[in-house]
Amino acid sequence: MTDTIVGGNDAPKPGRLVLLRHGQTAWSVSGQHTGRTDIPLTPTGEHQAIEAGVRLRESFPDGFAQGCVFASPLRRARQTAALAGYGTHNVLPYIAEWDYGRAEGRTRGTVSQLLGRPWDLWRDGTESLPATMDGERVETLPGGAQVTVRNGRGETLDEVAARTTVAIREVLPLIEEGHDVLLVAHAHVLRILTTQWLGMDPLTAKLLRLDTA
Repeated sequence: MTDTIVGGNDAPKPGRLVLLRHGQTAWSVSGQHTGRTDIPLTPTGEHQAIEAGVRLRESFPDGFAQGCVFASPLRRARQTAALAGYGTHNVLPYIAEWDYGRAEGRTRGTVSQLLGRPWDLWRDGTESLPATMDGERVETLPGGAQVTVRNGRGETLDEVAARTTVAIREVLPLIEEGHDVLLVAHAHVLRILTTQWLGMDPLTAKLLRLDTA
């Protein structure tokens, strides 16, 4: 009889994908759709980001390896990453927030009023909004800072979902190597990314919740 030696499984235990939404902004308070308009955190948002860093260090005492923290290119996400203690991070354009197009900088109520009928982002999408809502304007934030708001075509839900799958492909090798990966981004795009991670319909994202920081 010949003894058979069964080799062990040397594959590392997969790491975890950790999602962090940016801290509060003036528009997350007012309910204005904040996609590509590059607004900063409020003082409350800055405090939230610092507190998020404390919680992350408690939950992940070994931290995140170099090259395993990614942030959206938008200011509010990068501020959050830095204040949470991850000033050295990679910028991942695929996790920028949904481009809300003609809804950008407007509340759901304002969009509905301009349309003359109830409008819902998840049900109707940005593609349902007419080109008459296109344009560029300057808005003043609380505190006096001014931002330029651009309204155009925007993105469909499926387009956002498609780029989140690219983001997943970017970070998956790190996770498979056993590294925990942190993504610092935005409410809608991270919820949509979650559906793609789980192999679900992106519309399911409307049922998920992700608070600031």
